[in-house]
Amino acid sequence: MCALIYGASSGFGLPFMTHKIFPLIFSHDNSKFELYTQLKNGEYFPLEGFAEAKAPTLYEKKEDGSFGVVVKKLRMNSQGFYDDEEGERLTEKIFYVKSNESMVEVGGGLFKKNESTKAYLSLEKEETPREPWVLIGAVMMLPVVFLIRGASSFFNIYLISYCGMHVLEQIRLRVFEKYQSISIGFFHSHKSGDLFNRLMGDATSLQNSISNIANDIIKQPITLFGSIGYLVYQSINQKESVFILLCFAVIGVCVVPIRFIGQQLLKRVFLMQEQMGKMASVANENLGAYREVRAFNLEEREVRRFRNAVKIFFELQLKVVRYGSGLNPMVEVVTAIGLSTAIYYGSQKGITLNEILPLMMALYMSYDPIKKMGNMNSQAKTGLAALRRLDYVLNQEDQTPESNDPQPFPETFKTIQFNGINFSYGEGNVLKEIDLEIKEGEVVALVGPSGAGKTTFGALMTRFYDPQEGGVFLDDLDIRDLSKFDLRDHVSIVSQDTFLFDDTVEGNIRLGYQNASMEEIEGAATKAKAHEFIEALPEGYKTKIGEKGTRLSGGQKQRLALARAFLKDAPLLILDEATSALDSESESHIQSALETLVVGKTVFIIAHRFSTIQFATRILVFENGEITGDGDHEALLEHHDLYKDLYERQAKS
Repeated sequence: MCALIYGASSGFGLPFMTHKIFPLIFSHDNSKFELYTQLKNGEYFPLEGFAEAKAPTLYEKKEDGSFGVVVKKLRMNSQGFYDDEEGERLTEKIFYVKSNESMVEVGGGLFKKNESTKAYLSLEKEETPREPWVLIGAVMMLPVVFLIRGASSFFNIYLISYCGMHVLEQIRLRVFEKYQSISIGFFHSHKSGDLFNRLMGDATSLQNSISNIANDIIKQPITLFGSIGYLVYQSINQKESVFILLCFAVIGVCVVPIRFIGQQLLKRVFLMQEQMGKMASVANENLGAYREVRAFNLEEREVRRFRNAVKIFFELQLKVVRYGSGLNPMVEVVTAIGLSTAIYYGSQKGITLNEILPLMMALYMSYDPIKKMGNMNSQAKTGLAALRRLDYVLNQEDQTPESNDPQPFPETFKTIQFNGINFSYGEGNVLKEIDLEIKEGEVVALVGPSGAGKTTFGALMTRFYDPQEGGVFLDDLDIRDLSKFDLRDHVSIVSQDTFLFDDTVEGNIRLGYQNASMEEIEGAATKAKAHEFIEALPEGYKTKIGEKGTRLSGGQKQRLALARAFLKDAPLLILDEATSALDSESESHIQSALETLVVGKTVFIIAHRFSTIQFATRILVFENGEITGDGDHEALLEHHDLYKDLYERQAKS
């Protein structure tokens, strides 16, 4: 609504006001008009010479019946003729003009012809002093029109910005929600900095485009149609204005550069957004590895990497600016050509300044929206590039989709079965033809060289990935028929890469069970051999530990992760190098605690350190994605060469 008001007041209101109101304010110089006098027969006769302040070509009848030119300088108004030198009214004089070779008696009065209406206006009446309130009202029309334009523009921008920011909020939330549900594999193939830039930078670019476009998408077309409407209206009333309306046709020339520049701009903006993501990735990686950067003296290398990324981004930015800013001058040149043509035509047709001024304003008000709509096109391309990058995330298919009819997690199960498992991250299978049955309550250790598939095997239990072939079953229930939330609620994971949030110690342990009491949290920490060092912290369990737990040592962070698992107390437990960062003393204490923790649970222990698997009831040996050994420690040590080699090498170290 505000945009409609703004467009109507700008496109039609301003030119119309200029045409109707300005003549009420400013007086006219009569010399600029073609003057007429009215004859006795009612016709109007053009008078020459008045503009030069000379007497019109008038005749008076002599006594002999002939006609002679009047020598005196005369002036005339609606009351009759006056002697211009003596100021005396010539009441008894009768004057004539020559019309069609005959003399016609003059009726008197001075008139101006209105070319628009073809009517004759009495200058004597037109020059009658105006009432002050009429003049004040006419003058006030200008600020009133601009007040309407300003108020409608303000509310249009404010309300549209509100809508744009609301849209941004919803899109950003949708992208963030998608990040929470998207498959783990997606994060392995995309840099975190680029994903962050899509969430923040691209969403902001889209919001800016939405706001800028929405501000003008109604306002400018309405302004354009309003100005065209005035030009059509004026052309109907004044035929000389028709050609000026035709000058508007030159706008069609603007379509070609707008279209070409829009196509080129889209390509550059998309590349710029991609490079911004890469630049963010370099910065994010550097800030996350500040210890390694300083430890290996990589400062210059990192600055060089970031400088190269910034340089490429700078060059792409310049290309975007080049195409984006080149549009306005093109449209302005076309506008100038159209206006110049209209001005030349108007001068040749004798159109007065008062008549040409509103036409020029209307013509300008029609060109200006074209220029701004060209800018809208540029903004749209910027928003489209950002939208494509956001759509890429939002349209990602979930590689581990939810079941249409999820089943509840069974209260008890006898076996976990891996039937015909084949899994690949891309080229070549990481797991090959895995057929395995694990009984409830077994403590199973997964050993083997790095890259053999141990961690991937454990990830299948939580549906971080789904196998391309085969499936994982709890008895006869495929875990793909469970909701992912329910499945993961029954699995505890302690990984070798412990992540702690920038929260208190209590908050990080509570992640294992959100509604846990303080006593339960302290009990879990005690079992994980973490209670003592927590109590020694400045604020105990209320101590903030910094981003990624930077205020804690590696062993302390891992013990907090173990405390989460103790608190969650899930029936399925996955320990992925869970004690790798512990010192020997802490490890020995935790080993005894783990022996208590695993009772009544099905446990998978992924380990390189054989000390971690000493209480395992079953050991699986992974080699090149296959399980080549299955048994207890003594049997494998005697009959499995790879296991024996791994054990002996670790024993020597």
